[in-house]
Amino acid sequence: MVDVDTPQDTPAQGAKKPDNTTRVAAIWATVVAVPMVLIVGFVAFTQITKASAPDAAPTPAASGPVVVPSTPVELAAPELSARAAEVCLAVTSQLPDQVRNLPARKVSAGPEQNAAYGEPPLTVSCGVTQPKMCEQVDDTSGTCVPLVADLLLMNRVCWYYQDKADRTTFTTMDREVPVQVDVPASFENRAQWANEFSDIVVETDKSITDGVPSGCNPGLGQ
Repeated sequence: MVDVDTPQDTPAQGAKKPDNTTRVAAIWATVVAVPMVLIVGFVAFTQITKASAPDAAPTPAASGPVVVPSTPVELAAPELSARAAEVCLAVTSQLPDQVRNLPARKVSAGPEQNAAYGEPPLTVSCGVTQPKMCEQVDDTSGTCVPLVADLLLMNRVCWYYQDKADRTTFTTMDREVPVQVDVPASFENRAQWANEFSDIVVETDKSITDGVPSGCNPGLGQ
């Protein structure tokens, strides 16, 4: 910085006086150059740091619907009575497009009474054979529900379940038109998957009492 009030700083007589315009330009050049050097250095440092740092762990992708085949799921579509067809249409019309992370799939037959989700497919079938309670405790024919069978009362729907090699089959015991849900064996908490449809069944399929075990009392499920 130049102090113009100090005598000793005055140029000697005859000496060429400095060009103030040149000095100001030089000062501004310095002022501009210094930040530019700092910026360039910072950028270079940043690039070097990035190059030497290990790759960051990838951000986990948000969970979404599972990928399913485009082929339809093979399901039978037995002929239904007029009343059963009406009820089943009411049931299937209320089914969601996705159950948890399982998207709906096409079915090979009877979309008005069948539905499927995910892969391996979880299936819903309306209008299946009405389960009947066995008359004898020792009946092992497999054509009726054993008197000692465990029943599940979930959200006011009574379900009879059968564990099989590749799936667990849940069938309503207390509805005018039976609804069946097949849950793949690879699914955890399979009863909870069947229970995803209980509210829809209650809303669209009337309850019955004839031939229904006393343990299926709807009042216990509320």
